[in-house]
Amino acid sequence: MFAYATLVTNDDYALGALALARSLKQTGTAAPLVVMVTNVDIDVSALESAGCVIHPVAQLPVSEPFRQRHSRKAVHDRAPFTKGEKPLFHDPLDNFSKLRLWELEGYERVVFIDADAIVVRNVDRLFGYPEFSGAPNLYETLDDMHRLNSGVFVAEPDRAQFERMIGALDAPDAVWRRTDQTFLETYFSDWHGLPYIYNTLQYVYFNLPALWHWPSIRVVHYQYEKPWVADHPKQELLKPLIDLWHDVLEERPIPDVLPAPRA
Repeated sequence: MFAYATLVTNDDYALGALALARSLKQTGTAAPLVVMVTNVDIDVSALESAGCVIHPVAQLPVSEPFRQRHSRKAVHDRAPFTKGEKPLFHDPLDNFSKLRLWELEGYERVVFIDADAIVVRNVDRLFGYPEFSGAPNLYETLDDMHRLNSGVFVAEPDRAQFERMIGALDAPDAVWRRTDQTFLETYFSDWHGLPYIYNTLQYVYFNLPALWHWPSIRVVHYQYEKPWVADHPKQELLKPLIDLWHDVLEERPIPDVLPAPRA
């Protein structure tokens, strides 16, 4: 049995997951969306109504020194967010909870999709890709092709694998500069590269307009500024993509055509 999965750590990402669930429904997939939820206070009623499988999870059992090295302040001090704006509620430690996906042994293969992404064309073919497959962190230059973006990846749940990953993650003095992304591309050092169209980062729209070919794109990932946040600095640049996200959330059809990016 195959499934999609996402991670929800607060109410804003619950809203994002609802848009993701509705986008998957529009593309005609029969696979369920498993929503891993880290906080029991999050309202998941809309997600349940959308047919999602709610799966409560805890943050990973990592050491206190690890937690200190990967706090928002520590991560930001080492690598400030200069390319865009992360929401103030963003906790880098939450990112590692994605690894809980490997505990979902009721599924043969799982495609993980971040809750700040939507699927605009059917991506069920990803279930045919091996573990570990992921798309590049492509959003500024072609030099980004060698780096993994963990917004979309293919995994095969296995608790024994999960335990090995935790051991490697919380190694003495380990620092994962881009949190789960750096860890996953290191742990799966021979990761299989997916085409970027399966995880098209929104900054491609204005940084790499020649690569923004709407008929080919399968997943739009809203890295940095979120489409549910009003009046952010890139609002005008990203307006067609923000409007797209709201169309999906409101269950309007995914458009066949989007305004072309500025060349």
